[in-house]
Formats: sequence, structure tokens, C-alpha cells
Amino acid sequence: MPKLKEGTLVPTPEEDARINAGIAADPDTHEVSDSEFKRMKPMGRPKAEITKERITVRLSPDVLSVFKATGKGWQTRMDRALKEYVQEHSQDEIQRL
Repeated sequence: MPKLKEGTLVPTPEEDARINAGIAADPDTHEVSDSEFKRMKPMGRPKAEITKERITVRLSPDVLSVFKATGKGWQTRMDRALKEYVQEHSQDEIQRL
């Protein structure tokens, strides 16, 4: 078991017994059988085929505010805009900026 952070509260055996008794008394819950457990599938967002690289970049406040003003997903839209720019311009043109 990993080391717990200072101040982490761990239930006493008595508290743990009361918690388990409450779970057992709840008609909407039950122990998952081994066969049920084997049929379970992970939930959540699937892994992307192409992952992005995390970087640190400095941007002009005006450029950043325009993209942030578009709401959730602004980083994806900024990435798309940069991709389009790279596709439409040669490396020499980009270096001259």
C-alpha cells in the first residue's frame, strides 16, 4: 500500500464495520461476482490515436484572448489553426516570420 499523505483519515475497524453493514443493508448494491468482474469493461475516454505533446509556449495576450474567448476547446482550435498555417506555407516562409 502506498504511503498516505499526512492528515489522511483512515476509518477505525468499528467505523469500517458500520460502513460495510450499511453497504450490505442497501438493496441497490451487491458484491460483484468473479464472472461479472471479468465482463466489465473500462470506462472513460479512449486513448487517442495521435497524442499531442505537452509544451510551454509564450503567446501574445491579444492572440491568447481571442482563442480563449471561443470557450472550451480553444487549445484544440489553436492547434488546428496552426496546422492549417503550416500546411499553407513553406518552411522557408515560416522561418522568415
